[in-house]
This record gives sequence, C-alpha cells and structure tokens, in this order.
Amino acid sequence: MSETKPVETHHARITEDMRQRILSGQWEPGRQLPKETDLAESYGVSRMTMNKVLAQLSREGFLVRRRRSGTVVAQPRVQSAVMAINDIAQEVAALGQSYEWHLFKAQQRPLSESEHRLLDLGGEWRGKDVLFLTGMHAARGEPFCYEMRAVNIAVVPEILTVDLKTTVPGQWLLKSMPFSRASHRIRAVNCLGREAKLLELPVGAACLEVLRKTSIEQNWVTHVRLLYPGEAHQLVAEFTPQPKL
Repeated sequence: MSETKPVETHHARITEDMRQRILSGQWEPGRQLPKETDLAESYGVSRMTMNKVLAQLSREGFLVRRRRSGTVVAQPRVQSAVMAINDIAQEVAALGQSYEWHLFKAQQRPLSESEHRLLDLGGEWRGKDVLFLTGMHAARGEPFCYEMRAVNIAVVPEILTVDLKTTVPGQWLLKSMPFSRASHRIRAVNCLGREAKLLELPVGAACLEVLRKTSIEQNWVTHVRLLYPGEAHQLVAEFTPQPKL
C-alpha cells in the first residue's frame, strides 16, 4: 500500500517561504513588510491565514509586530551574560544600532504597593522616600527595554544632583557606586496594559523580565526591573563542571 503524502496547508507553505526568505538574507533585518492585507493578496490567501502566519513567525522570533511601525524582520537577538551587569547602551551598540535614553519619571517619594511588589523591595521601606525612576531604552528609535528603578538616596544622595534626562541612571551607578553584591531574577512574563503600550507591543506579548538588586555591604543601592520584548533579547551563561569531591 502506498503512503499518502500529507497535504501542505497554505499556512505551512507561506510560513516556510517567509522563514526561508529571512534565513537566506533575502529579507534583511529591519526590513518593513507590506500590510497584512497586501501580503494576504500577494500570497492569494485570506487575511485570517496571513495573520496566523505572521503571529507564528513573530513567536519564533523572525518578525517583530509593533503598533506604530507595523511588521518588520527581527534584528539578531542581543545576548547578555546572566551573571553580568551590562550597560544597555552597549547591548544596543552590539547590534549596530543607535541608542537613546528617554526618562519618563524621576520622583523622590515612597513607593506604592504595586511598585514595592514589582521591585521586590523589603517591607521596612514602606513609607520611606526613595528615588523612583521610569524610562525607556531605545534602539534605532524603537522601544528596546523599559526600566523601572528605585535608588536608595540614603546611600547614594549624589544621584539627586544628576540630570537623569541626559545621564542614563544605570551607567552613572555602575561608574559611581561600585557594588559589593548583586542578584538577578529572570522570568518570562506577558506584557500588559501601559507597559505593552510603551513597548509598542500587542497586549499579552511575551517579554523577558530581569529584576536586579545591588548592594554595598549591608545597604541596598538599587532595585531595577528591566522589561525586554521577548524577540529582542536572550540571556546566556557559561560555566564549567564543578570538580567531584
């Protein structure tokens, strides 16, 4: 009995065609794709089928879909070492793109309950003033990483004199306040509400959340939460086996 070959669906055919165009370099990183309706017409399929193709290629990291700029071919993912504290400007430069910092908010005040929870600050700091910052790291004019940060002004009072619109907080802290201890907590999250809007992502899009804490001796210096679009960032770790006892 001869085997029956499975029928290739329009979805599978178009997905593979577009994937190969990207992998071969025919569609270079940053290339703007036509509108979804125009793509559907060019491939001779419904808009629903085209939407499913674009959604799959976005999940695979080949495409980036943004509200403002539409669908573009994804840039190569920037890599960060899990145990290192990297300068985000250098991460963007490694992709060959221009970098910008946009400060949204800089306030000396106690944190709200939701801010306490997101930044994982100890309960003893409820009601006490910190320097609370939010801002966006941009690559080639597009959102690259959303930052929320609390700084211990009892330990770093000098930061209150810094113009944080022109000076990136993380860069200044790395140069001015060498830490003695740091920790990272990393997880995948779905981008919701205002953060999805700021990152120009669909609500529910996959993101990488990095929660970083640094301290000097027994005093914390900063708690920062970094939110990256999932298709734009990956973390790497290198290690060697521990010797057997």
